[in-house]
Amino acid sequence: MKIKIKNFGPIKDGILENNGWIDIKKVTLFIGDQGSGKSTIAKLISTFMWIEKALVRGDFDEKWLERKNRLKNYFFKYHRLENYFNHPDNSVIEYVGDAFHFIYEKNTLKVITVLGDNYKLPQIMYVPAERNFISYVKSANELKLSSESLQEFLTEFDNALNSLNSRFELPIDNLIVEYDKQHKIINIKNKDHKVRLSESSSGIQSLVPLYLVSNFLSNSIKISSENKESMSSQEQNRFKNIVVEIYNNDNLTIEQKRLAVSALSERFNKKTFINIVEEPEQNLFPLSQWKMLSSLLVLNNLVLNNKLIMTSHSPYIVNYLSISVQARELIDKINDKDQKDKIANVINLNSTISSREISIYELNNGLISKLSDYEGIPSDNNYLNLMLKKGNEIFDQLLEIEEEL
Repeated sequence: MKIKIKNFGPIKDGILENNGWIDIKKVTLFIGDQGSGKSTIAKLISTFMWIEKALVRGDFDEKWLERKNRLKNYFFKYHRLENYFNHPDNSVIEYVGDAFHFIYEKNTLKVITVLGDNYKLPQIMYVPAERNFISYVKSANELKLSSESLQEFLTEFDNALNSLNSRFELPIDNLIVEYDKQHKIINIKNKDHKVRLSESSSGIQSLVPLYLVSNFLSNSIKISSENKESMSSQEQNRFKNIVVEIYNNDNLTIEQKRLAVSALSERFNKKTFINIVEEPEQNLFPLSQWKMLSSLLVLNNLVLNNKLIMTSHSPYIVNYLSISVQARELIDKINDKDQKDKIANVINLNSTISSREISIYELNNGLISKLSDYEGIPSDNNYLNLMLKKGNEIFDQLLEIEEEL
């Protein structure tokens, strides 16, 4: 999978390497300043992945999708991207998936079928940065003024909560989630005390919905991928007819149609989980960022074709990914069980990842560049670490001035 973007929102010239292509691998990370376009890329990937899945399912056909302004006014509204066409005639968006190749240029969308044997029907989840608000609401209906992507995320959060049969352990600080289904109250508990999620720290308010939804969906997909049953041809025809009825229902909003089709499509056997996360480190202490990312990588490794796509401002995220890659390189080199046990004492072996399965991209001033690596390990010479270095340089300058006094 790969995507090419030029002259869309904050992204101007796109990436100058690899003929303009951004490779979407098992783990893909976008880093950079606020407003640099990290979330823009993540939302475009989410949008085209969903369109590809909908085309494969037969929710609509290619001619319907290619109608003038269909992409802009229908699909881009979901992530509020419809006004990002600063220069529509010069905007270029191209996405190559396992089933379809989309080309948007000169204000026109073209769809090319490339369906092969590699396509696995995915569960796509976009985890927005605004997830902290979830701590203060009990249902999606209370977020009528918020984004559709946040409403859909809240729906999956409700599903995750309702799936809990007992206490659920979080990956940091030995914290436990307890959910009172009758009163719809979420409690966070440790060995000393218990508080409601709405009364907990901002880091916990961000972590709980992210981790519960990621855990719920990734494990659901693992179970689904192991289930070999599929729909009969008769059931598939009935599904397609219902989808047509849903999309022709003018009384439903775009988000309601998406949710209705998503619920209906659960009868399909989804094979992979695409987890797209904005700022996974949000409001977390550095060590907690490591533990949180480790848990997301473990979930990502549950199924072969899963993907974890992230945006981040944190140097610790890049750092842990480097550690994860280095650990995998060591594991692949040794056969001795005792040596592997030593590595397991340092890092969760299920959170490691091959250097071939990771891409990190930096965004700055409308340009995208792929982070260099050393023997497959992501380089320390990245935008986030340079900011830390700059702080040390300023401190040294202040010390010099103090010495002059």
